[in-house]
Amino acid sequence: MEKKKVLVLPGDGIGVDVCNAALPIFDVLALPIELSFGDIGWSCWENEGTPIPVRTWDQISKSDAVLLGAITSKGKDEAEKALPKELQNKNWQYVSPVIQLRQQLGLFANIRPAHYINGDREPFDLCVIRENTEGLYAGFDFKGIPENLDNFLTHPNIGVYGPKEVAWSVRLQTKHGLSRLFKKAFIYAEDHGLKRVTFADKPNVMRESGKFAKDIFFDIASNYPDITADIHNVDAVALWLVKKPHEFGVIVAENMFGDILSDLVAGVMGGLGVAPSANIGSDIAYFEPVHGSAPKMAGKGKANPCALFMSIALMLDYLGYPDHASRLEVAVKHVIKSRVALSYDFGGDATTVEVAKAIIDAYRNQTEGRTVAILTIGDELLSGKSINTNLSDLSQIAEHKGYSVVRQIVCSDSVGDIEQTISKLAGDVDYLVLSGGLGPTSDDRTRFAVAEVAKESLVFNDCSWRHIESRLTNFNVAVDESNRVQAMFPETAAILSNPIGTANGFSLNIYGTKVLVLPGPPAEAKYLLDKYLAEIVNASNSTNSYKWSIMGVSEGEVGTFFETTLKKYDLKLHYLWKYPYVQVEAILPKGHTVADSTLRTIRKEFGKLLISESGEKASEIVSRQNLGINWESNSESISKNISKELSAITSNKNINTTIHFEIYPSLSELLNNKIFTGDCWLVCHDDNGNKDSISFPCRGSEIQVFIKEYLCNFVLRLSESNIKDAVC
Repeated sequence: MEKKKVLVLPGDGIGVDVCNAALPIFDVLALPIELSFGDIGWSCWENEGTPIPVRTWDQISKSDAVLLGAITSKGKDEAEKALPKELQNKNWQYVSPVIQLRQQLGLFANIRPAHYINGDREPFDLCVIRENTEGLYAGFDFKGIPENLDNFLTHPNIGVYGPKEVAWSVRLQTKHGLSRLFKKAFIYAEDHGLKRVTFADKPNVMRESGKFAKDIFFDIASNYPDITADIHNVDAVALWLVKKPHEFGVIVAENMFGDILSDLVAGVMGGLGVAPSANIGSDIAYFEPVHGSAPKMAGKGKANPCALFMSIALMLDYLGYPDHASRLEVAVKHVIKSRVALSYDFGGDATTVEVAKAIIDAYRNQTEGRTVAILTIGDELLSGKSINTNLSDLSQIAEHKGYSVVRQIVCSDSVGDIEQTISKLAGDVDYLVLSGGLGPTSDDRTRFAVAEVAKESLVFNDCSWRHIESRLTNFNVAVDESNRVQAMFPETAAILSNPIGTANGFSLNIYGTKVLVLPGPPAEAKYLLDKYLAEIVNASNSTNSYKWSIMGVSEGEVGTFFETTLKKYDLKLHYLWKYPYVQVEAILPKGHTVADSTLRTIRKEFGKLLISESGEKASEIVSRQNLGINWESNSESISKNISKELSAITSNKNINTTIHFEIYPSLSELLNNKIFTGDCWLVCHDDNGNKDSISFPCRGSEIQVFIKEYLCNFVLRLSESNIKDAVC
């Protein structure tokens, strides 16, 4: 297969930083793409008197596409001073290299797609397409009015200082230029499933050029009857882009208006750090992030590489690799949504390289489709009148099936509150699980709120109504007319059959998020989620994780040790303090492992206080192994609670051994006299002479938990290692 040739022009400032960080993605893509590198930008102007050397033009002519980092452009006076001395005062003109590329290569269309990534707004998918070669950027920009134009350019202000103290520009628009621009806009809309093309102009002020463009626009539009075509003042379009970007499809404009609107759209999307662009027209195209070169940030590792990755995705699509392009876009969005690695412009502190690495890992592991938000609904949950077990239970089910729960929210029974919360989450996560509010009473408003956000009507389902009637009748409960509302669902919803309850659940898509709406009773919610939330195939292979349960060591000590010991690994560390344990989890990318020598270092550091490498507690392991233990202790030194819990854990009738233990000072003395300072001692031994002891802080009645867990740990070490005289 013939390789596609891509010329990389890093350019100036942070253009070099983002290119260095992002280009390793091509190793992972493993596509027949050959990269070469060239020079462009301000340093070329400073050294050679041109921002695009002849050699670079030669490289461009041999390429299939160009990937540009960022360009520095400065004013006329600064450009003159930057020239080598031998080239100064010779009327050398600095022309922006991006303008040169667009005009000399015939790249008439600047394409700036914008997608919803995250945030509190309705998801959108739109594109600004601006003309690149005409308009106010055509190069007709002059100082002074020549004598032959005195009668043509007239204005009362000119006479104040005279025609030499005037600057003027021409907005050039041709039928050829506008026709190909508008045609490109409609073709783009058709190819991307967008149903509206809006021409943003100022025809109420620029009457002749406005009417000229209007006639051409609607003439082209007549060839695309399935796409809505309209013209609006550019200032009004700017306003509505901020307020309701989801109402637009393709926005097309001449160069200056399009330039302003495309940066505005970048802000709506999340900032210039995520905004890509493509410049298309002839046999070659170039792709660049929208942000500038930001010279003051160069080399500091702060630049956001997301826009370059999104530009690479546009280039992949252009070169004929749409699937790879889509996967790369998903990877970028995943990193931002999941907050895996955020640059400073998104409120994070990740470096350029760290963000790029997270995106490359997300592309490699394809972690999309796994984020879940849990929303429980009910005033009684907010007030604390009812214990909200659904948040933890539903989250555990989702995590067990291979999903990552990223949000847990409780909201009131208010339709407005539910609508607002759904709108914030839909499009931001892959799955949204709702529970509660599906009953027949006036405070059960969930189905109405979901239908409102989905912009669908509720329709009555006969099958669900028969289920409701049958269930109520079987329990000798009167069937009330109010129950009929429980058989109403949004038009496109799939009904989730609920054999253990009255109300069926339902699911539907809202802004690309799969919404599962479940009844509130915990047993029903858990049953339906477990049944209808599909397990992700091979989800466990996307990452590699290690877990440790450590007892009797402070979270700070544990954290310091693990951060230092594992700092050379590419991983994320999570800590959970649950007395008397610190549970540690290290998550590594797929295929990455922790060296055996490092694991041995961890085991040596914590010794007998490292209870498990599975995340289990000692009592859980003992219970699972069904061991039979006879516990004996001085009755004054042990509480009934400890004795009862130990017996429950080791209730096997076949007694394996007897464990004797004592606590000093006695537990009754500690608890009755509230001696919660200093240390306690726990001493234990079996009938075979194996013994152990440990000291731990007196911190209140919860030390009973420590005693129970440590005794279980002693039993485990007896059974696994047959320890002898292990006295501390």
